[in-house]
Amino acid sequence: MAYLTRHIDAQLQEWKDSPRRKPLLIRGARQVGKSTAVRELGKSFRHFMEINLERQPDLRQLFTENIDVKATCDNLSGTLHIPIIPGETLLFIDEIQVCKEAIMALRYFKEDYPELHVIAAGSLLEFALEELPSFGVGRIRSLYMYPFSFDEFLMAQGLEMSISYKSKATSESPLPELAHKNLVEQLRSFYLVGGMPAAIIEWVETHSYLEVSRIHNDILDTYQDDFSKYKKRVSPVLLRQVLRSVALQAGSKFVYTIASKDVRSALVKDALHLLTLAGLIVPVKHTSANGLPLGAEENDNYVKYLFFDLGVMQTMLGNPPSDTLLASEVDFVNKGAASEMFAGLELLKYHDCFQKAEMHYWQNTTKNALSEVDYLIAKNGKVLPIEVKASTQGSMQSLWVFMRKHQIHDGVRTSLENFGQLYYYDSAADQAERFVRIIPLYALSNLK
Repeated sequence: MAYLTRHIDAQLQEWKDSPRRKPLLIRGARQVGKSTAVRELGKSFRHFMEINLERQPDLRQLFTENIDVKATCDNLSGTLHIPIIPGETLLFIDEIQVCKEAIMALRYFKEDYPELHVIAAGSLLEFALEELPSFGVGRIRSLYMYPFSFDEFLMAQGLEMSISYKSKATSESPLPELAHKNLVEQLRSFYLVGGMPAAIIEWVETHSYLEVSRIHNDILDTYQDDFSKYKKRVSPVLLRQVLRSVALQAGSKFVYTIASKDVRSALVKDALHLLTLAGLIVPVKHTSANGLPLGAEENDNYVKYLFFDLGVMQTMLGNPPSDTLLASEVDFVNKGAASEMFAGLELLKYHDCFQKAEMHYWQNTTKNALSEVDYLIAKNGKVLPIEVKASTQGSMQSLWVFMRKHQIHDGVRTSLENFGQLYYYDSAADQAERFVRIIPLYALSNLK
């Protein structure tokens, strides 16, 4: 099958053309498309050298603590019979996490061979980097990669016009109802297919949810096979248990005792940490949100987690496709916190790929208070609250409480509604004006 275009392709091209580029380290979970994207970039070079340090262990000996990167490149070229010429060759070091010396060597490419294009990637890279916290500060650039976004899902199906069309819609100029309904139906499919490249390819070729679910199960098997590689202190059984519990507790503060009643909280915490390093879950941390940066007021006692892919999560939980395809709009948004999960993952995917995204939410921690805002992001130097709702009938009390408490004028409600807007004059705050944009779930990329 032809290569499926990713938004990250433009960022990789920008890196290639930059005279100030640094060696690039692509970070992301297994099977999100890291190697495929690099190979596509490699087609724009005269020569492309890909080495896999997991599958080609003999090549590891070329990377030592006292490495001479130019000599290493000469040895690679002589071994693999591919020329390494600055400006004409892309050197791609895959599965670099199995060789710490190779990771450390990346910094020397910036110092001793800056004219050469070098990219590295790895499936369990974060485990190695955790033990090398200062391996390349200032000399290596990281790029974070995730599964397909909804826009990329549309692109894979040749629906670029739909992306362009919805990107021009606004609160004052919503989409025609037919276009809106068509995008909602595509969103229903995406909830089931998800964003893993193999699942997207299967969907484009077969349009079979059954075949897609088989791909999801294969992906889960691959991830679970990795569990034994993580660390000895947490059993693969507990990792599987905690991963499933993250899916079951989606949209709620994670409760350790729900994950496992018979295991100490410290072990569950270790499991969560390892799953985070593997890219299988993403923490969404509570913040008081009294200003920027949002991370300055995090409360580690209140953490929700995103599952890495909504489609894979649906398959793991055994949710029948009919529950999503035939659900009413309200049930579709509310059922199993899937829409809150989708919204969080979309915000993550549209974040600057050269910066590690930090996800936040807000909850009124006062006793017996129930107010909660699903996501907070920084936008134009201000805090922007985002609430995932079912319909116009859904209560927005939490959003009003948050905006009043923090004296915020602008907010966002995302749902299956068409584009729109709400004005509210807060009688509890001297009639202060609040403005809420209504953005359909399928158009969260408009917030970029």
